[in-house]
Amino acid sequence: MTVPLPTATTRWRCTLCGNLTRFDVTRASKVVEYVHLDLAGEPKVEEREVLSETIESVRCRWCNAVDQVELVDRPGADS
Repeated sequence: MTVPLPTATTRWRCTLCGNLTRFDVTRASKVVEYVHLDLAGEPKVEEREVLSETIESVRCRWCNAVDQVELVDRPGADS
């Protein structure tokens, strides 16, 4: 089940316990990175372009519910 990302007017909420602030998010990403190696061979990512990204699951940190997250309106958000 794909979980939608929160927007400027929405946020996540656990439907089981009501948590609004703590979640473990599993993502699948396809990225292109420009990696610069210094003379000692230590890598540093200097540029990162996200080609695609999907949220695969969201787990509530309070009650451990998996995929029980919904989008709700943020307080004061213009609907």
